[in-house]
Amino acid sequence: MKLIKIDTKKPDEYAIKQAADAIRRGELVVFPTETVYGLAADALNEDAVRRVFKAKGREESHPLPVQLASVDHLNQISSDIPENAKRLGERFWPGPLTIVIKKRKEISDLVSGGLDTVGVRIPDHPVALALLKAVGSPIVATSANLSGNKPPISADEAVGQLKESISVVLDAGESKIGVASTVVDVTVDPPKILRLGTITEGQILEATGNR
Repeated sequence: MKLIKIDTKKPDEYAIKQAADAIRRGELVVFPTETVYGLAADALNEDAVRRVFKAKGREESHPLPVQLASVDHLNQISSDIPENAKRLGERFWPGPLTIVIKKRKEISDLVSGGLDTVGVRIPDHPVALALLKAVGSPIVATSANLSGNKPPISADEAVGQLKESISVVLDAGESKIGVASTVVDVTVDPPKILRLGTITEGQILEATGNR
């Protein structure tokens, strides 16, 4: 395991490259987001995705969320993007909101837990965004904890739980929010809130014109 301290305000390019290269090799990387620390793997590599389930002790029937660097990359995930997804993305991305949309066939059923949908987010954290841009393709990015445990807000907490399953850790200090993202299913109208985080039901309804 390689632990790398990294500056949030000015992420070191070489540190980011080391983490991105590890993801492209099919390895697991712990990285910071504004919500909690995430566990990243190549979303298009089934072996890597299986390593995520094994590291977390998580059932493969449970879907994993995906993160992107930009709204421009959303078509890598889905060819069916509802207007409500666009409205929510414009309002809250980058930020602590995961939007559930129909997935492309290129996204494995292993990622989606056998469903035809997938959760997508663009994080609001300089290190996370730099990593996503460097990888250049979708990553699965779930909280870096053992299944059932509290999501970690620091690199030390993540390492303490996941230990030797991790290849690279990017340590940028504590996450500022400390709560997992709000999750909204936009495959139905009106959108359905599946999990509340810091973005409230009222904000979701207002952004989608349902209030």
